[in-house]
Amino acid sequence: MRTSLVLTIIGDDKPGIVDLISDRVLSAGANWEESSMARLSGKFAGVLRVSVPSDGAEGLAAALRALDAQGLSVVVADSRVPEPPPAQHLHLSLVGNDRPGIVRDIARTLAAHQVNIEMLDTSVESAPMSGEALFHADAALRVPAGVTADELKQVLESLAGELMVDLSVDDLSD
Repeated sequence: MRTSLVLTIIGDDKPGIVDLISDRVLSAGANWEESSMARLSGKFAGVLRVSVPSDGAEGLAAALRALDAQGLSVVVADSRVPEPPPAQHLHLSLVGNDRPGIVRDIARTLAAHQVNIEMLDTSVESAPMSGEALFHADAALRVPAGVTADELKQVLESLAGELMVDLSVDDLSD
């Protein structure tokens, strides 16, 4: 039997971090399943899911936590949770002038409709002609039964008008 672990890792960015982590994963007989890692403001930040033989999960967790001696903070969580019920999957894309509160306003609206944000990528970039700061967001959404895509699109389009951003919602279920 195998156990799935979710890891969060943060530390000062430097070469070799992924090597340190992957060496411990392989040494424990674990498999690197999925990950998202980035350099953010001089820090290495990562989220990773591994599967490991159940009798090796604690040993792997201890080996990963020991990376604090190398300047990495690692949190290990057992991810044995029941599969969520079937749902519709949507992609949200947003672009607008950057200002505080955009993520909170979108997240609050989605939470009010019991929509789960399964993935969120954001960035701030200079507009090509004006040089103004433009906020970009891409999100994968899990919409529960009982909430229609059309209903959610209407609510989000209304919010986009209030935020003065361009927003699109596309169905990923097809």
